Amino acid sequence: MHLNNKGFAISTVLYSLLIMATLILFLLIGNLSFERRTTNNFVDNIEDELNAFIENHNNSAVEENLLYKVLLTNVLETGNYYNDGVDTFITGEDPNNYIWYSGKLWRAVSVNNDAKTTKLVTQWNISATSYNPSNQTNFEGSFMEDWLNDTTVDGFLGNLRDYEKFIVTDAVWDATLDATGLGSIQRPNGTTTVTDAVGLLNMYEYQSSYHGTTYGNSYLNNGLYWWTLTPYSSSDVRDVSYDGNANSSSPSYTNGVRPSINLQSSVKIVDGDGTVDNPYRLGGDNDTDLSGTLLSSRYSGEYIKFGNDENNLYRIVSHENGTGTKIISAEPLKNNNRFALSNFGNNGSFSSTNTIGTFLNGEYLNSYVDSSYSAMIEDNTTWYLGTVEIGASYKLAKYTDTNMSGYATNTESKVGLLRLGELMAGQFERCAIKGGSNSTYLTVSYWTLTPNDMYNFNVNTVSSYGNFSNSNSGRDSSAVRPSLNLKSNVVITEGDGTKNNPFILKI
Repeated sequence: MHLNNKGFAISTVLYSLLIMATLILFLLIGNLSFERRTTNNFVDNIEDELNAFIENHNNSAVEENLLYKVLLTNVLETGNYYNDGVDTFITGEDPNNYIWYSGKLWRAVSVNNDAKTTKLVTQWNISATSYNPSNQTNFEGSFMEDWLNDTTVDGFLGNLRDYEKFIVTDAVWDATLDATGLGSIQRPNGTTTVTDAVGLLNMYEYQSSYHGTTYGNSYLNNGLYWWTLTPYSSSDVRDVSYDGNANSSSPSYTNGVRPSINLQSSVKIVDGDGTVDNPYRLGGDNDTDLSGTLLSSRYSGEYIKFGNDENNLYRIVSHENGTGTKIISAEPLKNNNRFALSNFGNNGSFSSTNTIGTFLNGEYLNSYVDSSYSAMIEDNTTWYLGTVEIGASYKLAKYTDTNMSGYATNTESKVGLLRLGELMAGQFERCAIKGGSNSTYLTVSYWTLTPNDMYNFNVNTVSSYGNFSNSNSGRDSSAVRPSLNLKSNVVITEGDGTKNNPFILKI
């Protein structure tokens, strides 16, 4: 076909328009695809940002509940702290550092700056025992180390709730000798260390607690005598006196025990504000609905309502017989708000028919415990009567030797007393006023089951100061803390086991 110039021009224009239209179409298709991709990317980006926000928010919430972080935040706000470059110590007279864990009231002492672990010590003396024989001031291999890390049914560590989930089981404890006076003690240099789950505070840690105040007003001064980890010499171990001052005693002496542990950095707070009436509660140890739970599944130190009138508060000791629950009155018996005193008997051997045994298995059951409570008590419990002399192991109160190869002399009765060195055989109130030495009259010496000498004339008593003394069984008078075993079918109906909300029981 032949085109003239005019036809050629028209054809050229048409082809050009077609090409332009095709290009525009491709551009429109490409633009739509780009916008779709861009929109999808935009949505994806928003989703990523929202997820990141939620994740960060959740992580922030978790971190805010971590025990060590809460404690550090609190002390930075109040200024009650001392940082020596290794640990940040909580200081002051009564900071909000109370923690309720495994049936016991603790104080947070310090946070390790690197590991973020939190060191605790019990507020009160959980028991009392000799540190070691005379002239043996070493913590490693001592009676004290044994008592603290005993995982048997009688032991402190063995009665802590799920301890492997809460505490550092390979913590390093510095037991280096130091005879320096309070106020001048330097951080121990690690000359003598021991690796254990449970230990004691050393004297430097105690001193570090009262920066900005005095030892008499320190929150760690509980108005009682208690052991520290620090040897004073080759013959003495340092302890803290009832007025908060530093002291030293032969390791054969029987002082109060305040166990210390290190909580893992992952431990969280789930309730409480750190005050004595509302201590911090830890995740995994804050049961809220225990109705129908067997009491035999609960933990040493938890409180129960048991008995009448002013003598109606008791605490779990252990599950020594394997099925039931051993309990003890939270404080010695009172009559009209005054401690009731009694002789032990003509000799130091307890039985259901000696002076104190007759009272416990007669008048006590009739007047201090009504029939509904009495029905919960096992009819017969074995009470171990081994003799523990000065500087001997607490194990001899129950066993024939420290290898626990056989049981000591024993007797059967419905109601008895605690042994020397047994859990809860301590003091749980101040003997001396804070910042002074005058008596509070809140504590009193009370009898244990454990004879102090082979002639059975003297019996070990827990003194009002939280250490042990021995009293003449026939001549001296001391207070009485009844102990008994509740049956295996006793259940909880109410309460959470704290002092302010004790367990209510039924059978």
